[in-house]
Amino acid sequence: MLNLTIKQKFHYQKEMLNLDNNKDWTGNSKAVFSILSASSHSDTDRQNEDYYAIPPFAVIKLLEKEKFNHYIWECAAGELHISNTLEENGYKVRSTDIVDRTNGKIETLDFLTASADKMSPDIITNPPYKYATEFVEHALDISIDSVKVAMFLKIQFLESQKRRELFEKYPPKKIYVFTNRVNCGKNGVFGKKSSAVCYCWFIWEKGFSGKPIVDWI
Repeated sequence: MLNLTIKQKFHYQKEMLNLDNNKDWTGNSKAVFSILSASSHSDTDRQNEDYYAIPPFAVIKLLEKEKFNHYIWECAAGELHISNTLEENGYKVRSTDIVDRTNGKIETLDFLTASADKMSPDIITNPPYKYATEFVEHALDISIDSVKVAMFLKIQFLESQKRRELFEKYPPKKIYVFTNRVNCGKNGVFGKKSSAVCYCWFIWEKGFSGKPIVDWI
């Protein structure tokens, strides 16, 4: 339980009264609960395309827990942080993104309008959080049964009515919660400041209809 002063409680209650019930609260850099904002990352000054890279060890931790199809689609590839780690571990990767930050090393593609890949790859990505629900649903909509979809998301992705509807349609099979904080790189640049966000790998398998298993990595 947070220990708030009377003044802090007043400002928090005032903020809460101003909430739109149909939207997530984004708060501001001084808000008591800004960490639970709509952003998947702790920065308040958002990057335009919501581009935040994840460090290689976060991908390695996933590969220690899950086996994937040899062919992977990284559909929000950024500067290839995930793709390069996957290739270093023996996977063949199709790398796409809506913006090319690699001087032609990726395929420029809006994933939310993309058709199914005829190779039926598994999908591993760190999606732009404001479109994370759409990324998950589209990834599963265009995949055949048994395809795995792994998304790097904050633990608060479990919340909200909209995502409850997604989980009823496509329940995750596993959720791997990071024990230690993961620092993401705004615009691909990693700083030394520790993150206060708890991240997870959410794993879906097309056709799965059970309850998710939660584990720690």
